Amino acid sequence: MSPPIRSSAQDAELQPPATRAWMTRVVIIGIVLTALNLRPAITSLGALLEEVRDGLGMSGSFAGLLTSVPPLCFAVFGVMAPRLARRFGPAAVVCAGMVAIAAGLAIRPFAGNTAGFLVASALALMGIAVSNVLMPVIVKRWFPDRVGSMTGLYSMALALGTAAAAAVTVPMTRALGGSWHAGLAVWAGLAAVAVLPWIPLVRARGTALSRDAASTPASAHGVPLASAAGQEPSALRITRSRTAWALAVFFGLQATAAYITMGWMAQIFRDAGVPAGTAGLLLAVTMVMGVPLAFVIPRLATRLPHQGPIVVALGVCGLVGYAGLYLAPAGGAWAWALLLGIANCAFPLALTMVGMRARTGAGVAQLSAFAQSTGYLISIPGPLLVGVLYQHSGGWGLPIALMAGLMIPQIVVGILAGRDRTVEDEAARRR
Repeated sequence: MSPPIRSSAQDAELQPPATRAWMTRVVIIGIVLTALNLRPAITSLGALLEEVRDGLGMSGSFAGLLTSVPPLCFAVFGVMAPRLARRFGPAAVVCAGMVAIAAGLAIRPFAGNTAGFLVASALALMGIAVSNVLMPVIVKRWFPDRVGSMTGLYSMALALGTAAAAAVTVPMTRALGGSWHAGLAVWAGLAAVAVLPWIPLVRARGTALSRDAASTPASAHGVPLASAAGQEPSALRITRSRTAWALAVFFGLQATAAYITMGWMAQIFRDAGVPAGTAGLLLAVTMVMGVPLAFVIPRLATRLPHQGPIVVALGVCGLVGYAGLYLAPAGGAWAWALLLGIANCAFPLALTMVGMRARTGAGVAQLSAFAQSTGYLISIPGPLLVGVLYQHSGGWGLPIALMAGLMIPQIVVGILAGRDRTVEDEAARRR
């Protein structure tokens, strides 16, 4: 019989403290830079959507389809992430994801037609999709005793990248000569920088982080211990867990709200008479609210036995914000932007609950892939339906009513997902 194969995670655990500390620092840098790149592809387009529509000759309905492409790609490609991670390692997969984002963002403004724009966007979104799924896995495995704080750091960086793209894309486009092509392409540079911290991890450790610590706790130094060789997480029947389904639906409804906001909110303000630059700033305010709150909410969530009260508070802010958009979109624009920014912090809460609703690394990987892929599938019709309603009704009354109506089931399933239980226990009881 062949001798047992020692995994790279075990090799990492046997490294001297200085090496372990260096790897942990590089992982943190990689997590932050990756998170910064997970939304600019979307919010930069939202800020220039009118110019892109005119430049490519898009109808309102097709623009709605364009805003539905991100969740579609996240659903299709996100489900592949756990298998790719087991084969190549999360570090390698995330590194490849950043390359895909950089390439897609560099190509899409110069594709020349709508089809090319969509294909290049899909390439960038594929890289975002696999990274979306693997970030909670990496956080859980390298920082198991700091899931709340590390998820908060990751969510803060994600919110910062989202807000920065919304805020500076329009003025940066003007500074670059007024071409929307240059204003979109410039974000490829940020993605290229995010490739760098993952390269030494892949080269130094081969498939470091590639073996899922399915049932073994991580070490005190933040470096994961290995699971039994060849162990697969497929034994967990994730679809038997009611909590997994509740979390997936919650994830889908909050994603619906987020992508409608990122794709259409600037246009709502512009149609209400707000200048384009100010509309971009208002979208940035909505996104930047996630920077402080994305750090606070996960930490608070991990200290509560039930996350339902946070779900309700965020939902109420969303309902008030939508009511304001309907009644006085320009008059109270800054207040509505703030309230909707608070409501959008359901995203870091959902990520935190992914880490809390599973006990093992394998469980987190499966729950993350299931909740995000299923959730993004649920969110696909929302932005498209908003575009159709907007075009055929000639105003924003019906689209805003749809947004507000979806907030009610989001609160209900969020309360169910926030209960103190794990998917492993639920799946075992239902066998």
